[in-house]
Amino acid sequence: MLDPRLLRESPDTVRAAIAKKHLDLDLDAVLAIDTAWRTQLAEVEQLRSKQKAANNEMVALRKGSPEFLAKVQEMKAVSAEVKAREEGLKGLEEKWQQAMLTLPNIPHATVPAGRTPEDNQICATQGDVAAVSALAVPHWEIPGFERLFDFARGAKVTGAGFPFYVGDGARLVRALVQFFLHEGVAAGYTEVNPPILVNAASATAVGQLPDKEGMMYETTPDHLYAVPTAETPLTNFFRDEIVDEASLPVCRCAYTPCFRREAGSYGKDVRGLNRLHQFDKVELLKWVHPSQSYAELEKLRLDAERLLQKLELPYHVLLMCGGDMGFAQAKKDDLEVWAAGPKRWLEVSSCSNFEAFQARRAQIRFRNTATGKPELVHTLNGSGLAVPRVLAALLENNLQADGRVKIPAALVPYFGKEYLSFQ
Repeated sequence: MLDPRLLRESPDTVRAAIAKKHLDLDLDAVLAIDTAWRTQLAEVEQLRSKQKAANNEMVALRKGSPEFLAKVQEMKAVSAEVKAREEGLKGLEEKWQQAMLTLPNIPHATVPAGRTPEDNQICATQGDVAAVSALAVPHWEIPGFERLFDFARGAKVTGAGFPFYVGDGARLVRALVQFFLHEGVAAGYTEVNPPILVNAASATAVGQLPDKEGMMYETTPDHLYAVPTAETPLTNFFRDEIVDEASLPVCRCAYTPCFRREAGSYGKDVRGLNRLHQFDKVELLKWVHPSQSYAELEKLRLDAERLLQKLELPYHVLLMCGGDMGFAQAKKDDLEVWAAGPKRWLEVSSCSNFEAFQARRAQIRFRNTATGKPELVHTLNGSGLAVPRVLAALLENNLQADGRVKIPAALVPYFGKEYLSFQ
């Protein structure tokens, strides 16, 4: 959520953010609601002040006197008006809260203009795409692929996008998760095993509600949401709390299965493991001091990059443009890995700085030791990493002439073998 003072004092800044993110939002309507709410709040506070003054005057009057009785009648009239105005104010305040939740985060000054993925900027490239296996084919076309990654039976049991991982397919997924967690802990993140169902307040705090209802699975009758990412429960760990300034940055990592409806995702670019409704991911998350926000974002991205380097996968870093960045982020860097089968770059991590946007919604603060006053932390997160597309790239890039897949040296201790066989 944005600071209401920013909306009132610099509406053009908010208007520019809406334009840069290419959102369809009527800021004038939000400003009108804000003005109406503040006007009515001022009127109610004035009436409360009048009520308090009349009450003080009554103390000095003799009970039963004409003046006292007149003041009683006056108090009743003021009290009734206060009650009526408060009812109206409550509804207007709820409308104001909902309107404020529609406002996007302000893009950082370094975020480029643009609307589509083609407008994102390539900041760095690591690895040689020409050096990967010349035998590469799309992973779903590898002979025997369906033995280890059974999409047909997953569709029978649940639906499309919910595959079974069988035998060494399941073993390789587990190896990747263990590798990602081990590396995260070695980089200074504390491992957490979070809930995979969250309430609406948690989803609202991170900016998934009211923005991404169509992408989330919701339970009934409890109205809980299956997590689309571990970011959701992790960020809310400190909701409505004040953390010790000396403890910042607080760094956590977590593995969860992730659930996304991915409505409207069809076509050749989402075949096989490229886009699933349930998938495994390790998330890296930080609560940081505002003064260290962007330095910590750089460190977080490097932590995610290091995983791809150890897996010997070519990748590049994208600085996301305003229109492709997302509602809640102030800045986002994507890591895309090279998949040699379809010869495409696949996103495996988004490293984002939300500044105080999530923290204001969640009321996560630290007490400034210099001023003694609580201030909002900044929140950062990034995938470290998402399993399916990393897995797809490993299968394609390391395919051997005999149909086996060579396992990167860093992953062998977790997988237990140097090769994956589909036979």
